[in-house]
Amino acid sequence: VIEDVYIKEIVKSKFAIRKIMLLEFSQYLENYLWMNYSPEVSSKAYLMSICCMVNEKFRENVPAWETFKKKPEHFPFFFKRILEASLVENESEYSLHEQTVLLLFLDHCFNSLEVDLIRSQVQQLISLPMWMALQPKRLEQELKKTPKLRKFWNLIKKNDEKMDQEARMQAYRERRFLSQLIQKFISVLKSIPVSGPISMDKVHYCERFIELMLDLEVTRRWFNTVLDDSHLVVHCYLSSLAKREKEGHLFCQLLDMLKFYTGFEINDQTGNALTENEMTTIHYDRITSLQRAAFAHFPELYDFALSSVAAVDTRDSLVKLFGPLSSDTLHRVASYLCLLPPLAEGESSSYEKEFLLELLVSRHERRISQIQQLNQMPLYPTEKIIWDENIVPTEYYSGEGCLALPKLNLQFLTLHDYLLRNFNLFRLESTYEIRQDIEDSVSRMKPWLSEYGGVVFGGWARMAQPIVSFTVVEVAKPNIGENWPMRVRADVTINLNVRDNIKDEWEGLRKHDVCFLVTVRPMQPYGTKFDRRRPFVEQTGLVYVRGCEIQGMLDEKGRVIEEGPEPKPRLKGDCRTYRVFLDPNQYQQDMTNTIQNGAEDVYETFNIIMRRKPKENNFKAVLETIRNLMNTDCVVPDWLHDIILGYGDPSSAHYSKMPNQIATLDFNDTFLSIDHLKASFPGYNIKVTVDNPVLQIPPFRITFPIKGGKGKKRKEEDGNEKNPEEAKTLIVEPHVIPNRGPYPYNQPKRNTIQFTHTQIEAIRMQPGLTMVVGPPGTGKTDVAVQIISNLYHNFPEQRTLIVTHSNQALNQLFEKIMALDIDERHLLRLGHGEEELETEKDFSRYGRVNYVLARRLELLREVGRLQESLGVPGDVSYTCETAGHFFLYQV
Repeated sequence: VIEDVYIKEIVKSKFAIRKIMLLEFSQYLENYLWMNYSPEVSSKAYLMSICCMVNEKFRENVPAWETFKKKPEHFPFFFKRILEASLVENESEYSLHEQTVLLLFLDHCFNSLEVDLIRSQVQQLISLPMWMALQPKRLEQELKKTPKLRKFWNLIKKNDEKMDQEARMQAYRERRFLSQLIQKFISVLKSIPVSGPISMDKVHYCERFIELMLDLEVTRRWFNTVLDDSHLVVHCYLSSLAKREKEGHLFCQLLDMLKFYTGFEINDQTGNALTENEMTTIHYDRITSLQRAAFAHFPELYDFALSSVAAVDTRDSLVKLFGPLSSDTLHRVASYLCLLPPLAEGESSSYEKEFLLELLVSRHERRISQIQQLNQMPLYPTEKIIWDENIVPTEYYSGEGCLALPKLNLQFLTLHDYLLRNFNLFRLESTYEIRQDIEDSVSRMKPWLSEYGGVVFGGWARMAQPIVSFTVVEVAKPNIGENWPMRVRADVTINLNVRDNIKDEWEGLRKHDVCFLVTVRPMQPYGTKFDRRRPFVEQTGLVYVRGCEIQGMLDEKGRVIEEGPEPKPRLKGDCRTYRVFLDPNQYQQDMTNTIQNGAEDVYETFNIIMRRKPKENNFKAVLETIRNLMNTDCVVPDWLHDIILGYGDPSSAHYSKMPNQIATLDFNDTFLSIDHLKASFPGYNIKVTVDNPVLQIPPFRITFPIKGGKGKKRKEEDGNEKNPEEAKTLIVEPHVIPNRGPYPYNQPKRNTIQFTHTQIEAIRMQPGLTMVVGPPGTGKTDVAVQIISNLYHNFPEQRTLIVTHSNQALNQLFEKIMALDIDERHLLRLGHGEEELETEKDFSRYGRVNYVLARRLELLREVGRLQESLGVPGDVSYTCETAGHFFLYQV
């Protein structure tokens, strides 16, 4: 049955998704394949069927490994068969399409290290013993760098000697698996011609292989050295596929990502992120070791050996210096640096000169730092990215092909890597929405070719307007150390001859709102209907897309109308001019392209301006924030760092594991009575410092027995273990708030909710990560409000930032916070939802300033009245400082 299903349904249909979906929907894997699997029946069709089903589960985002966990005994054998099948070079046994399916299955395995069953098999492939595949000289060089590894390496050798012949052979195959797979890939890559017909199966195999390498780079500790030793990236850049513009486009994008991650700024052994200085030191060490080799052994390179590093570390100068050398000389230089095996006496190099030259140049050329690259990157998408389906897939993307996108895996190399992946993915996710908005607005405007060769718009769009004039008005000088302008500003004029409500929307564009400038040059004659089935760019003749940020609308005198509490002036006529900020990085790139390559000036061509809905248009601010985070040294506390990156123990962020626990906490109005407090801490002995029951009233200050930590605290814990009674005792101190009288009568705003003991555990304020999860109606908001109130009273010098997923949720929180004992002047509500707050008070930025000024005037008046009653001469209330002195010395 399995043979029939595989050959007639899967292979015959060329692995059609709908056939495999049908089998997966019928639970083919769970109810038939894995249930009956054993080494005796393990055929090619059986292996391939299982792989197809697992790949389909991953494509559909459903759990894939549950079935294997239920019957795990045959999985090791099955996995070994997969490894053997992946290395088969004879296409008559396993076609390239089948080998691509196997590669995808392996990729899913390497991305599922959280599953114990998978990890036990995969770890053997990517641990230290895989260095047996390195050249002997390279291995020696790597072991010298980290002396501790030598000890482990000797231990591995000793253990190998104790193995029997069969176990040793098995270990040998596993350790060399990835390096053999790389060699097999290189042979497939070299079989692709530069021009003429091409097998797309080979192209897809190469794309999937690079994707696998990219995912393995996250577990790079040992693998990155093996990858570097195979010179895979150099082979790929010199391959015919990389030179084929159409078929190799996606391959080149994936390859650029792989090159980026092979040279990532991280120490492979320790996992620590490398600073700019450390990266520069590594680069200088590489160049100087090459210079020493040249000076000692290659007289023809004396000029290079005696030059300064800065004079020879660019690609052009390295090509100029090494280009004239013969292949044999280049090979000897590379082997001296432990990059290639040494040449025997009288032997010629088997490598092409182009490969040897690229190997030396790419290894020693100066690299731009990641932060520098990021800071030079434009934040707005352009037409090249927006309609590139390898990066921004359409809504019809089936998940079948490969995409040149970073993945959010379980683990990340460094915090920079984590932020960078989020930066790129968020940028592309917003690009997908921007594409839809541009297509919708521009197609509604119906751009046609006029009789005189210009553009005429046959329709209209609410979110887009034709541009009457566009002028760049300011290009500021660059900041020191940068090569892009500090800012670029332009004026855009449009004619708002539209309905009043749409005109109000355009006039309501606020500072920091993002718009898009579009150039269309349609070739369709007047009256042509827009066909949604045909490509959008061809029909509308779209040429350029550039982003801009509104600074403000200009008034009649040409000045920017500033935002503030005052109403905006009413302008006459329909013409409106907006001052906008352009992206300085993009402007720099465009101008460089115009000057160096003679390309046209993009900024003289725009004929449409498009706006977006404000709620969906915050992408630039988010990207700017992530970029600023990546430019700062410290972003997250140490105790959270490893958890975000996917390493260490997740429970280490709990307060009980923290070394800096707070022993005494003021719970304010959290407890309604002493009985409520006792019910909230079941299993604890409650010791109240006041014996009189009448005085045992909230608020309560509680002293907890501290557990965990190091040093002094550890000794306390040890003492507690000797005295278990003390370890379970809470000391409760009822206290009267100073200057307010007894608690129940002094505070109009106080908590009235009787929290459960689980909720009290969440409210207990300690350093660390607190996560409150529960279905709707379980009191999450009330718990959050109480936490905020307690933080406010316990740590008055600190600030609390509240972020929610919607305006409604934030307003709910805010209204409950206002009802508690929190000073009104310390509350500020940012964002568009402020006007929806159910209060007459103004909690916006302007409202807070007005409130503080009014309060100040009131206090100054009070000082004046006090001065009169005391009969002190002079004006003591003309500043806050003099009023303070007056209060201190006179009152």
